[in-house]
Amino acid sequence: MSDSTVQCWLVERELGDRDFVTLVYATPDGSRYQQRQRSSTALRTGATVTAATEVPEDELEPVPDEETRTRYATEVDRTADKYDPDDPI
Repeated sequence: MSDSTVQCWLVERELGDRDFVTLVYATPDGSRYQQRQRSSTALRTGATVTAATEVPEDELEPVPDEETRTRYATEVDRTADKYDPDDPI
């Protein structure tokens, strides 16, 4: 297990079935990501979603296709331009 972390930025948020929100954080180049699910109830009652988060390197998955990598990298740039890493969004 690696102690190394990578700063990842929120690139996608989607409300799914059964009151869960899916959050996707990606590396600045869009090549790797981590997907998290949170209860929308928890998010309404105080759990904070920040613009960026530190993700352990060994918990990142490779992005499978070039189109998604490009989209994630573009979204990282947009989010990083508008928000500081610890800003709630």
